[in-house]
Amino acid sequence: MSKPKHEYTVAICPGSFDPVTFGHLDIISRAADIFDKVIVTVATNSSKQPLFTVDERKQLLADVTSRWPNVVIDSFSGLLINYAAARGANVIVKGLRAVSDFEYELQMASANHKLNEKIETFFMMTNPKFSYLSSSIVKEIARYNGPIADLVPDAVAEALLRKFSAPST
Repeated sequence: MSKPKHEYTVAICPGSFDPVTFGHLDIISRAADIFDKVIVTVATNSSKQPLFTVDERKQLLADVTSRWPNVVIDSFSGLLINYAAARGANVIVKGLRAVSDFEYELQMASANHKLNEKIETFFMMTNPKFSYLSSSIVKEIARYNGPIADLVPDAVAEALLRKFSAPST
């Protein structure tokens, strides 16, 4: 028995985006080509100590995704599946870099499916040229004034420079 096709597809692309990288943008741009609307949402995680505030991450994302008219930026806390349902999404897009990502994301997708069978998880392999790239790696390189121009958009590189050159409090 096949499911009915959706006339309008809303996809959620969640992440911490601390900061957004070219790997993230690869997934976002490809999702924007596939789905009618893509909500890129910053997940707030109280167990992590982010470099950028939620509002800073949202602003950076808005700046670097402005070329895609069907992409909107938001944030959420709580269960992703509840947020997706509240926003009328029928797809969750997850980018995968390696097998280790898949194992974790498969577990999350299975739990989300158990909670709401109407929302599918769409796994997208990252472009191989970004398979090593993570926000953590970018922050580590930036912290020691390493070259990050090939890793993040200019606006993000500038924001990282400001963060790491600011006096500690």
